[in-house]
Amino acid sequence: MKSLKIQAVMIFMTVFFNLLNAQNTTGIVTSEQNIPISDVSVIFENSLISKTDSKGVFVLPNNLTLPIDIQLEHPKYQPGSFRFSEANQLFTLKENPGIEELSTVVVMASSEIKSEVLLPTSFVTSEAIAQQSPVALVDALNQTAGAYIQSGAINTNRITIRGVGSRTLYGTNKIKAYFNGIPITNGVGETALDVYDPEDLQSIEIIKGPKATLYGTNLGGTILLNSKNTKSPGFSFKNNTSVGSFGMFKNSISTDYSDKNITIHLAYDHLELDGFRDNGGYNRNSYFLNSSYQINENTQLSLVLNHTNYQAQIPSSIGKTDYLEQPSKAAFTWAKAKGYEADKQNLAGVSLKHKFSDTFENTTSIFYTYSDHYEPRPFNILDESTEGVGLRSVFTNTFDFLEKRAKWDFGTEVFKDDYQWKTIENLYASNNGMGSLEGELLSENQEKRNNLNLFSSVTLPVSDKLNLQFGVNFNKTSYDFKDQFNSAEADKSATRNFDPIIAPNVNVSYHLNPQQQLFANVSYGFNYPSLEETLTPDGVINPEISPEKGYNYELGTEAYFFGKRLHVFSSYYILDIKDLLVAQRVGDDQYIGRNAGRTLHKGLEIATDYKIQVTEALSVSPFINASFNWHRFKEFINEDIDYSGNDLTGVPNVTLASGIAFKMNQLSLFVNHLYVGEMPMNDANSLYRDAYNLLNVKLNYGGQLFKKIGYQLHFGVNNLADTTYASSILINATGFNNSEPRYYYPGNPRHYYGGLSIDYRF
Repeated sequence: MKSLKIQAVMIFMTVFFNLLNAQNTTGIVTSEQNIPISDVSVIFENSLISKTDSKGVFVLPNNLTLPIDIQLEHPKYQPGSFRFSEANQLFTLKENPGIEELSTVVVMASSEIKSEVLLPTSFVTSEAIAQQSPVALVDALNQTAGAYIQSGAINTNRITIRGVGSRTLYGTNKIKAYFNGIPITNGVGETALDVYDPEDLQSIEIIKGPKATLYGTNLGGTILLNSKNTKSPGFSFKNNTSVGSFGMFKNSISTDYSDKNITIHLAYDHLELDGFRDNGGYNRNSYFLNSSYQINENTQLSLVLNHTNYQAQIPSSIGKTDYLEQPSKAAFTWAKAKGYEADKQNLAGVSLKHKFSDTFENTTSIFYTYSDHYEPRPFNILDESTEGVGLRSVFTNTFDFLEKRAKWDFGTEVFKDDYQWKTIENLYASNNGMGSLEGELLSENQEKRNNLNLFSSVTLPVSDKLNLQFGVNFNKTSYDFKDQFNSAEADKSATRNFDPIIAPNVNVSYHLNPQQQLFANVSYGFNYPSLEETLTPDGVINPEISPEKGYNYELGTEAYFFGKRLHVFSSYYILDIKDLLVAQRVGDDQYIGRNAGRTLHKGLEIATDYKIQVTEALSVSPFINASFNWHRFKEFINEDIDYSGNDLTGVPNVTLASGIAFKMNQLSLFVNHLYVGEMPMNDANSLYRDAYNLLNVKLNYGGQLFKKIGYQLHFGVNNLADTTYASSILINATGFNNSEPRYYYPGNPRHYYGGLSIDYRF
């Protein structure tokens, strides 16, 4: 009955639309769940004659009269041949059973946020995440062509996209990230993804380069994380427990409820590790709530809350001798100080989505973030907190353009955060081996950061085959630094207002046929300096520092073959960045930022996957994703040394991720391989990290214990070949007091994990 009502409403809307456009004949395409399917190709006599819009509606050209025979095609659905005999006819497509991962990308929860970029982007689905260890996202993200994560520890990750971010020494910046549409990147561009539980993510969209106008135009790109949401009505409960090597214990509990108007997803996760290295223990607790309420047919209210607190010991980087002979050893001073970080992260957001009409809608989010971080280090103790508040509002208007449906998105994002930090003397050396001990206050500071983004993007279907997208982003950023430690002439307070930046973006997509398209992009992006780069080691505002800026040029193709079973994607890009931000080391873990040059990033990305249905019970799905990088310093002179023409530091020359999934009834086997090529460790290119191979294997077996109780057993081995490798490198490391430079973060040797998941649906 509900299905018939939905169909009746859809047909009524289409009839009403046709009364306004009597000269056009329309049809409607939906899934078996009566969900409208957009971007369906309508084929007549081997020619593309129309495509469906966001409501699943397509318009027949005026020169054709009914009845006619048409073919409907979509990459994620089974193609179908139909007799189109009457106006407003309803057509139903079945999901492609052989493309499980891709169908997950399409059948999304209503709260899932997408980039709206016209060009193909990279998705990591919940199925791909589930093929890896449940501890971290590193292995799943490293399968994406163009993206590479160096991981010194669970809480120490450096994400680079097309080489951007490789010069960040600790953590991730120069990309922008969102969680359920809410910014999780702070006011100076730093992002921590490790505070989000991998088991609670539905998808991750990775936009490489400054193409995502609606989400900022960072040179590295944008990452959109979407959490899982309730998919079916009723109440359910799930518990997943995993144990493994190096004292690993992880337990995730979630409960879901859904009815006609409300959805609730509540989850708790606990993770603890002893760690492979000395002083490498980790303990984390996470709490997450995602809920939505359908106020009426035009208005939806959503709420997201996330709290994470963890304590992580820090073994830090080590020299080459220890890396080769005692990789489990912690750095000497960090072991003596028993260095660690205690961190609390909070995120709260409320979103209201309202449809003013069939063609005009708005989504507005108000959000609050708070982090509290305490880190005893050998050279001092850092005590810091960041409090942020912001608003994001996006309007979407669809309109007719050349008798086709076009779309205009525009809006604003306002974000302010207040960063307060102080450093304290660390008396660990005189604490009788008990580790860190607070001494005298060394500094106390505050920085207020304001960020305004205005954005607009228009997508125009010029013809049945050609689509254009024009975007522009306006950004205004300022930092207000206050010295709360010194007074009078010693007071170092200062304000830094950066000049406004306007970043345009043009995307072009041309469909040779429903299965093959060509695309191109020209875009402009920028990265603001981090806190360390804006301040000197003495805590003084650096007036000479300016944002990095650059142009991105990209050409690519995407195609499907053999009935959509084979998918091939390739892209060649050139990213030209000037005013390169360089962190120059001037002391033990002390750096100063400089605009010291220009880099040229050239790369080729290729991604392929093939779905083979061997028998009704057995499917085989291999994939290969490759990145070939030719990143260079175009102009770079630092301390009178000319590095121009050298390989860009911290970027491997090639990464190759491959794997195969076997699924037979209740049993699944996943084999994943990662090859990472050699990588320069210093600007002089006198030292390279060796290439390495990693092999991971995971086995899942699931079924039903009873009608309402399901289970899944899993067992996995990471680094099956027990490869010795450096999972992260501290570039341009310098030895002080005749000590060996500490370049290396050793990766984990072979380790095992396994567990049991139980779900109950009431």
